Amino acid sequence: MADNYLERQREQYEARKAAWEHAKRFGKKKSLKKTGNEGKNEGKRL
Repeated sequence: MADNYLERQREQYEARKAAWEHAKRFGKKKSLKKTGNEGKNEGKRL
């Protein structure tokens, strides 16, 4: 029972580590999503 627990913990650790290394290597892609604030001041006099 304990061996199975340790094996699962190790597998979960390896999966988290692989995901972290992948994110570190490739980085996060910048979003091209607009915030919605563009154009709100168009036509207004300041």
